[in-house]
Amino acid sequence: MSYEQIALAVDNGLATLTLNQPDKLNAVSRKMIAEMKDCWEKLAADGSVRAVLLTGAGRGFCAGADLSDPGRGAGGEAADSGSALDKFFNPVIRTMRAMPKPIVAAVNGPAAGVGMSFALASDIAIAARSASFLQAFARIGLLPDGGSTWFLPRLVGEQRARALAMLAPKITAEQAKEWGLIWDVVDDAELMKTAGALARRLADGPTLALARIKEAMNRSAGNDIDRQLDVERDFQRELGRSEDFREGVSAFLAKRAPAFKGK
Repeated sequence: MSYEQIALAVDNGLATLTLNQPDKLNAVSRKMIAEMKDCWEKLAADGSVRAVLLTGAGRGFCAGADLSDPGRGAGGEAADSGSALDKFFNPVIRTMRAMPKPIVAAVNGPAAGVGMSFALASDIAIAARSASFLQAFARIGLLPDGGSTWFLPRLVGEQRARALAMLAPKITAEQAKEWGLIWDVVDDAELMKTAGALARRLADGPTLALARIKEAMNRSAGNDIDRQLDVERDFQRELGRSEDFREGVSAFLAKRAPAFKGK
C-alpha cells in the first residue's frame, strides 16, 4: 500500500502507521483522512497483521484538522463538517474500535482536536513526556468529534470531560496519565522503543484472546452486568477451545515462553 500523507510499514505481523505531514504537525487534510480510512480498512481485513502501532512523523502526533486545507471549502455547504465526519472521520474511528487487533498509539508530540481522538480511540496510548493533549474544538466554535464526547466522560468523569471540551485547556502528558486518558508516559528518547516493544508483544501474543477482550470491553459500554456475564461466558467458551489456550497451558506447565498463533 502506497500513500502520500501517511506511511505504512509491516514487519512480521506488526503494522506501523505514521501520519506523515511533519511540516504541519500532521494536521489532517481531506487527503490524509481519505488515506487513513483506506489504510485502516485494509489493516482490519489483513489476516497477517496482528497489531498496529500508530504515531506521527516529526515533532507532532497530530495537530487536528488542517484548517488551511483547500479541500475544506470556506463557509456554506462547501464547509459541511458533518458530511466529512460521515464520509471519512467516523469510519476511521469505527474501524479502529471494531478491528479485532490491538492498537498502540505512540503520542510523540501535540495531540489536538481529532488527533487527540485518534489517541483515545486506540487501545493503549503511551506518550512522550513532552507531548500534550488538547480538545481544541471549542476554540473555533465546534464541539469535540472523533468520538471524544463518548470517550472523555468514560475515561475522566463528567466534570473533567465537560471542562476539557468547553474550556479547551492544553494538558500535559503527565496530567493525561494521572486522569486516565493514557496508559503511560516515558522520556521522549524512549517513546518509540517502549511503544514498539509493547506493540510487538501484542502482535506476538494470543491475538484471538486480545480480539475478544477488545470486543468484550466495547460491548460492556451498553450492557448491564447480566448481559456482560453472558458475553464473557460465550467468549470464554470459544477461547477455551482455541489452539492458543492449549499452547498457553502447555507453555505454563513446561515453564517456557508460549508461541501463540492467534488461532
